Amino acid sequence: MLTHYGLDSISAEWPQSTVCIGVFDGVHLGHQAVIGEAVSRAHVAGRPAVVVTFDRHPMAVLAPERKPKQVLPLQENILKIGGLGVDICAVAAFDRDLSTMTAESFFKEYLVAKLGAVEMVVGHDFAFGYQRQGTPQWLSQRVPTHVHPPLELDGSRISSSLVRAAIAEGRLADARRMLGSDYRFVGVVVRGQRLGSDLGVPTANLTPLCDQVLPGAGIYAGRAMCQGKVFNAAVSVGFRPTVAGAGFAIEAHLMDYLGGDLYGRTVALDFVERLRDELTFENVEQMTDQMHMDISDARTVLTRHG
Repeated sequence: MLTHYGLDSISAEWPQSTVCIGVFDGVHLGHQAVIGEAVSRAHVAGRPAVVVTFDRHPMAVLAPERKPKQVLPLQENILKIGGLGVDICAVAAFDRDLSTMTAESFFKEYLVAKLGAVEMVVGHDFAFGYQRQGTPQWLSQRVPTHVHPPLELDGSRISSSLVRAAIAEGRLADARRMLGSDYRFVGVVVRGQRLGSDLGVPTANLTPLCDQVLPGAGIYAGRAMCQGKVFNAAVSVGFRPTVAGAGFAIEAHLMDYLGGDLYGRTVALDFVERLRDELTFENVEQMTDQMHMDISDARTVLTRHG
């Protein structure tokens, strides 16, 4: 998939395209259905499938105090989009200028002139342009437009909001069913208190790449991707109440990791299953014993998940 960052610099080498546009945070099954229809229609017609998405959630500009946390970092969203057979992904910078652009201007200057849109595929509730003028009905008056109906799971419409809620509440199985894959957190390894190393259970202390939604405090079984390899992991999310002044942290113990320190490296964590709530222990010895039990439990869970 060819990825363009910014719309002004695009000079389309294709005369026509089928364009799908949306925020697509998390690229959940509902998003996948919309994008999949665009890919199918484009390829049947012998033209490229173009997905237009944004470098941030529009609310980050329109109403920052109401901006939701991201389900996935932008690059992870792009990777998922690329896995759906999309030919071109155009990432628009959602800034103040774009937020005040009329739907007519955006449609003519970008969708048609830059991307060659002769067909559009959108979700049922999507709208673009100043004051959301560019509704599916508005689009259909200008170009053939296919509106994909909402996708439901257990009687509820799949949405990024529902995915965020499931993750925040530690309902990883529900999040997985809506995302079509495990929830993935991406962070950079930073220096911590090195308490885990001192106790014989070294951990990678992670700071998020973006304002990403986090699972509720607790211990999780997961898989860590770093240095081109995958490691089973036991992950702690929370305030580590047994250790005075420890503060909030996301820490991952990578099982069977024999390399050197990971400081400054990016690690992706797939959260597979919640093991237990965060606990307060009477002393560090009890906490260490529980950490070893958590690692054993995580290994068992991950073996079961394959």
